[in-house]
Amino acid sequence: MKRLLVLLIALGALAAPGLAHAAGPCGLPTSRPLWVDHGVPAVSNIMAKPGVVLAVSSGAFPAEVRTKGAKTIYWDMYLNSKRVGTPVAPADPALLVDRANKLFDFAVAQTACATPYIVLNELFGANLETPWSASATQYRANVLAFVQALAARGARPLLLVSQTPYTASDEAAAWWRATAQYADIIPEVYFSARNISAYGPIVGSRKMRLAMRRSIGAFTSIGIPTAKLGVVLGFQTKKGGRDGLQPSAAWFRVVKWQALAAREVAAEMKLGTIVSWGWAAYTADAADPDKPRAACVYLWTRNTRLCNGPAAAGPDFNASLVEGQLRIAAGRVCAIGTRGISAGQVALLTRTTGDRTVAFTALLARFSETPFAKVTAKQVRDAERAIVRLRFGGSFASYRAGLRRANATVAIARAALADELRRAKIEAQMSGRRPTAAEVNTFYFSYPELVVRPVRARPAPDWLGRRTTGLALRSVAPERVFSLPTHRRLNVFGPDRSYAVTALDDARALGAVPLEQARPAIAAALTSFARRASFETWTMARQRAAEAQALCRRDEVPDPGTVRLTAYLPFLSLTGE
Repeated sequence: MKRLLVLLIALGALAAPGLAHAAGPCGLPTSRPLWVDHGVPAVSNIMAKPGVVLAVSSGAFPAEVRTKGAKTIYWDMYLNSKRVGTPVAPADPALLVDRANKLFDFAVAQTACATPYIVLNELFGANLETPWSASATQYRANVLAFVQALAARGARPLLLVSQTPYTASDEAAAWWRATAQYADIIPEVYFSARNISAYGPIVGSRKMRLAMRRSIGAFTSIGIPTAKLGVVLGFQTKKGGRDGLQPSAAWFRVVKWQALAAREVAAEMKLGTIVSWGWAAYTADAADPDKPRAACVYLWTRNTRLCNGPAAAGPDFNASLVEGQLRIAAGRVCAIGTRGISAGQVALLTRTTGDRTVAFTALLARFSETPFAKVTAKQVRDAERAIVRLRFGGSFASYRAGLRRANATVAIARAALADELRRAKIEAQMSGRRPTAAEVNTFYFSYPELVVRPVRARPAPDWLGRRTTGLALRSVAPERVFSLPTHRRLNVFGPDRSYAVTALDDARALGAVPLEQARPAIAAALTSFARRASFETWTMARQRAAEAQALCRRDEVPDPGTVRLTAYLPFLSLTGE
């Protein structure tokens, strides 16, 4: 059976060039994406109109909706039960061509179209990994042979896929590619309206767009063109649809977001088809009197001339067609409120970090922290001059050369210095918890090798516990403190200002200093560590809030994080002198 599948795939690859379809058969729109709605009597008074393509089945209904102006394609609910079988019980392959011919002829009659689109609901076992069992192999061969036979008669099959496809093996990928020669592949991308509503318009819309892209990406990654792909949106009453969301206006709002998200992704990826499903109620508990109103909102969102969505939804409905949508000014990669992050900023900083994700995170942190502490240009220039004096011998030429070696510019360096100064100001406002005596004792006995040095400093710095005399601890005090000549007073640049520091004695290990003498310095260090932790918690919260409001191109949103650019430009550190 595996040989049969391989042969069918090979034949498909050879025959495909002769199967091109003419655009717009039987009056269907030629524009893409093609919007298709599952046509059922429950919403026919809303959807049966010019400008709408309904996927219909049997009886007098298809002809009725055409008299009202709708175009029709055929919806086949019985791909597995009456056509090709299942992965466990595949149909006899000898029956497939006859079954395909009968379905084609019936679809022609029901749609009044000689070359009908036929929706096939739906592929089973899309996620099955290879090697497939003998029955699953035959089932896949059946599906391929069936769509090939339909296409040979002039149909355009649309194969719905309800599971994440397995494409990782050559055999599986080849089957998907061969099937796409004859049929459009339309993954079902359903959402719980209750969950999406809770996220709000920005994050909710983002999650839907990302899910749609992932579904399409599973197929484009193996070479299937986006023109042969699409998405199915679900408007069921239960799971994958409304899912109990109340009030009605809230559901209508999510319906609107779904249509907008699909339109955005379809335009971006040039998708062939968008299908809506779930308007029918096949069981009593699936009935929902709000579905006709939701259908009107869905049509209106696509094209405001198709239905009066706001009137159908009622006065509590949010009728904005731009909320949560990717309306981003030229030159920006993200819009966050009235501000944003520019493409130029990301590109320049990526040269320095060597990683776009890191650069993006650093810019999100800067964006989030800037409103909470003012750093003046003079403060930045003063910090820059101190850096040049202390680390580059006062030579700005050497400083600029150092920046070039680090793939940075003066502007990037000044912005990084502003980040450090801003962080110091915000951190200083944090309420560092006063350590207990037990915590001080634990630190003292845990780090006996930590380098300390007795110093005098003016003004009184945080790293001495706001005292003018005490022990400076390495990793808390500026590094230059530990290389000063003993008994000489020199200016030391700290994270917030310069200090006149005199080293009172040589550096030594913490364990060589009596505990009581070291206690104030250890308490200051622990308080400093607590402030740092508080700052990191604080900035992550601010960044997550900004992320939740970010509208970024293709929804590539920066990840919150505690990136410091001094990790890439260490000579800019305000403490590591």
